[in-house]
Order: sequence, then structure tokens, then C-alpha cells
Amino acid sequence: MPQLAGKIAWVTGAGSGIGEAAALALAAEGATVILTGRTPEKLDNVARRINQTGTAHVAPADLTDKAQVAAVGRFIKERFNRLDILVNNAGVNIVDRHWDKLTPDGIDTLIQGNLVGALYCVTVALPFMRAQQDGLIIHTASMAGRFIGGVSGPIYVTAKHGIVAMSHGLNMQECINGIRSTVFLPGEVATPILDKRPNPVPPEVRARMVQPADCGDLIRYIACLPKHVVMNEVHLAPTHNRGYVASLTRTL
Repeated sequence: MPQLAGKIAWVTGAGSGIGEAAALALAAEGATVILTGRTPEKLDNVARRINQTGTAHVAPADLTDKAQVAAVGRFIKERFNRLDILVNNAGVNIVDRHWDKLTPDGIDTLIQGNLVGALYCVTVALPFMRAQQDGLIIHTASMAGRFIGGVSGPIYVTAKHGIVAMSHGLNMQECINGIRSTVFLPGEVATPILDKRPNPVPPEVRARMVQPADCGDLIRYIACLPKHVVMNEVHLAPTHNRGYVASLTRTL
């Protein structure tokens, strides 16, 4: 029997990349999946694939708009009246991400899209999970949320550090309610967010990166862990780590 049969999972940023892969993996394990993102057409495509063998529902929203996030929460309550898993995955980056080009609007985009929206989603999930005395939240952060570097840009790094702090803070307070929070810190992943990098990333480089399906499989594994344990934090990086390779080049 699938390990997540009967579970309700809400996946944000589900139209592509890690969110799409997570939704497919959770659905394959038996979960009913709610797909949220800003582009209904992408969500519909993922839902069609899932609904061939499983169950998916599309609930589009701009997660930086708290009213739209609350509307997804009402949909979940009216349709299922429970939520077992939140994959808090949606995120953004911009091309003009460094201090010499950053603007207040760019800062707003990065903080709202990577931190504030995730916080809004947690406020929807917690009442369900507290009532159930059970629940799992998996946040997609980044290696940039644990290590400070230049590639992702300073505001993205700031926001992802906030996600790491939020996840650990949730465990500190909500463990008494049976709620587990995992922060997932992937290294370079071959997702569409790479298209927002100032320097193009060629296909042969993307092929060496972590792939979305790798992330989906890890998220599925975390979701299947028993209730009495929590994976507080997990890293997943390419074997051919470009940061390591650059460091070796400098020291040789």
C-alpha cells in the first residue's frame, strides 16, 4: 500500500522544477495533492499527469498576496478539512540581484517571493496541523540559506537564511503539537530559476547539477518518515560541485 495514502499534501511553486517533482513524487506515494502557483496553465499540466493515476487539485495563487493565500486555505478546509503535508517550495530570483543594480522593487520581489509568502503559507497550515496533533512542513531553502556566497545575490541569501531560522523555530515551538518542520537546502538544481542568472548556464553544466527529480524523491522520503522523528535540516548538492571545483583550481 502506498505510504501516503489518505494524506493531503499542499505543494507551492508546483508548476515547475522542485515543486512539480515533489508533487509527482508525493502523488505517486498515494497523497492527494493540492497544486499552487501563479501560472494556472503550468499547474493544470502537472495535475493532468497526476490525475492519470492519482489525485490532484489546482488552487492557483500569488503567495505574496495574503488574501490569495487565505483563499487557498479556505479551499483546503472546505474540500478536505485537513492538511498533512505542506511543501513550502515557491521562490524567485531576479537578474539584477547584486548591490550595484538592486532597487527597492527588486528587494521587495525577493523578500516577498522567498520569505513572506512562505510565512503566509505556514499560518494556513498550522491550524490544521495543531488540530490534528500531526503534520509535516518541508521548506525549500537553498545552500544560500546556510552559507553566504555571491552567486545568488545578497537579498536571496538573506531571505533563505530567514527560511532556515523559521523552520528551526517551528520545531522549537510546535514539537509539542506533533508538528515537524524540515528545511531542505539544495545546491545548484537544474530548474527554470537558472534562467534568471546574470550569466547563462549552458545545458552541459545543468546536466551535472542536482535534478528536480532528485529533490522530489528526497521530499517523498522525508514525507514518509514516522511521526516520532523529524529531519531538521538536509543538504543535497551535485557531486561535481562548482564551488569546490573553483576552490581546487585556485589552490592548485
